[in-house]
Amino acid sequence: MAEQSFQLYDTTLRDGAQQEGMVLTVEDKLAVARELDGLGVGFIEGGWPGAVPRDTEFFRRARTELDLKHAVLAAFGATRRPGVPAPVDPQVRALLAAETPVVTLVAKSHTGHVRDALRTTLAENLSMIGGTVRHLVHAGRRVFVDAEHYFDGYQLNREYALAVVRTAAEAGAETVVLCDTNGGSLPDEVAAVVAETRALTGVQLGIHCHNDTGCAVANTMAAVDAGAVQAQGTAHGYGERCGNADLFTVIANLVLKRGREVVPLERLAGLAATGRAIAELTELPGSGAAPYIGESAFTHKAGLHASALRVDPDLYQHTRPALVGNAMRTLVSDMGGRSSIELKARELGYDVEAGSDEVARAATRVKELENAGYSFESADASFELLLREELTGAPRLHPFEVESWSVSVLGVLGVHGDEVRTEATVRLSVQGRAITATGHGNGPVNALDTALHAALDPCFPALSRLELVDYRVRVLSGETGSSADARVLVSYQAGDRRWGTVGVGPNTTAASWHALLDAVHYVLLDEPPGQAPDAPAHRVMASVQPIRP
Repeated sequence: MAEQSFQLYDTTLRDGAQQEGMVLTVEDKLAVARELDGLGVGFIEGGWPGAVPRDTEFFRRARTELDLKHAVLAAFGATRRPGVPAPVDPQVRALLAAETPVVTLVAKSHTGHVRDALRTTLAENLSMIGGTVRHLVHAGRRVFVDAEHYFDGYQLNREYALAVVRTAAEAGAETVVLCDTNGGSLPDEVAAVVAETRALTGVQLGIHCHNDTGCAVANTMAAVDAGAVQAQGTAHGYGERCGNADLFTVIANLVLKRGREVVPLERLAGLAATGRAIAELTELPGSGAAPYIGESAFTHKAGLHASALRVDPDLYQHTRPALVGNAMRTLVSDMGGRSSIELKARELGYDVEAGSDEVARAATRVKELENAGYSFESADASFELLLREELTGAPRLHPFEVESWSVSVLGVLGVHGDEVRTEATVRLSVQGRAITATGHGNGPVNALDTALHAALDPCFPALSRLELVDYRVRVLSGETGSSADARVLVSYQAGDRRWGTVGVGPNTTAASWHALLDAVHYVLLDEPPGQAPDAPAHRVMASVQPIRP
C-alpha cells in the first residue's frame, strides 16, 4: 500500500511543458497522464485552464477520456486579480469550470514581486490569497497553494512570507508548497527554511524546486527530510531553463533510500518503462546518465569495475537495477579486460569463464580492433559476431558471398534546383546462384541498405523485419594506429529488439558497408540458408525508402 500521508505531485503537463522544444497536443497530454497514473503518482497537474486554450480542452476531454486509477487531477491557476472579487474573476471561474477535484493556486510570497509584478499592496495580496482559497474550498475543491519565490522572499522579508503561508492555510488550503522558483537555493538553505516555516506556522508544507544550481532533487530531498509532505516534480526533470526536480529520481530516492513507500514496490519496477514511454510521447529523450532509469545508470566500462562486478554486483552499484525496471550493462572496450568480456558474454546469454582461452582471445582482439578505430560500446551485434568466432575457434560462416558493391551519386538540375540521386548496386551469391540488386536512396547508406534488402529478403525472410533507425559517423584520421579514416555506427531494429553494429574503413561509404553487413549477418546467425532464386543471375530494382537514414 502506498504511503497515504505523503503527496507525490507531478507537474509535467504544466511546468514541465515549458521545456524548450516541447509541444504537447491534447492527445499527448492525455497519454502522458495515463503513464503517470500507472506509475502511481498521487496528483497530476494538467495545466492552466482559461489561460491556455489547449489546457482548457485537455480538462474538457479528461472528464470523459481519462479514467485515472491512482492519481487525482489538478488544475493550476492564479489567485484573483487585485480589486476583483474571486466569484467574478474570469481565471477563478475557469478553474472551477475545469471540474477537477484539486485546484493549485500560485500566490506571491516575495514582497518585491507583489509590488513590481502584481502592482498591488502587501495587504491586498494577502486578501487575494485568502479570498480565492475560501471561494474554491466553499465550491468543494481541495486547494493547494504554491508560494512562488518563497525562499528568496523568506530571506528578504521573513514575516511576510510566513504571513502568506498562514493566510493560505487559515482560508482552507490543504498544503502550502514552498517554491524555489529561481532555482538558486542549496540543500542546507532549503532544509533550514522548511524546518523554520513548519515550526513557526504548523502548516502542512510541500516543496517545488527548479534545477538552476543542479540541486533540484537534493533540495527536494532536504525539504522532505525537514518535514515537507508533498514533493512536486516533472518526468525527466523537464521544465523551463535548467528544468525542475526529476520526479523519477525523487520517487526512487524516497522508496529505496528513505524507506517511504510513496509508490508500491511493484510499481517502482515500472519506473524505467514509464520514463521511456513519456520520452517517446514528448519526443524529448531523458538523459542516458539519468539516475536509476537512464540507459547508462547501471552500465560499466572500466576493467577494474567489471572484475569486481563478477564477484558481487553490489560492489559498484548502489541498488539493484531490477527494482526500478532497469538492467546492468557491460561495455566492451579497450579499457576493459577479460572480466568485461565475460560479463558482456553472459549478458548476451553465453556461458563463459574469464580465465578461458576463448575469453582471452576475444579480449585481445577487442583491444586490437579498438586500436584500429573500432568501438564496441554501442555495437553489441558486432561484438557478438566477434565473440562467436572466438568461442568456436573458426571463422564466421557466411550465408551468402559478396562479389562486389558500388555506389554512384549523380547531381542533376531539377525543377526546384539541383537534385541528388544515389544508386547502389550489390552483386551477391547465395548457394552458388548470383543475385544482382540495385537500390535507390537519399544517400549512399540508404541506397546500400535498400539494395541489400532487395537482394536478400526473398532468400532470407527474417531480414524483411530489419529496419535501419540510426546512423552515426566519426572521422578517425590521427586518432588510431591504423590508416582507417572513418568509423560508422549503425542502429537497427527488428520488432521490439534493437542493436548496433560498427564498421571501419578508408571512407564513410566503405565503413558503412561493413556495418550494414554485420547487421545482416547478425540477424542470420541462427537462420537456416534460404533458397536462391532459380535464375542464374537475378536482378532486382529497389525503390527509394526515405524513412531510412
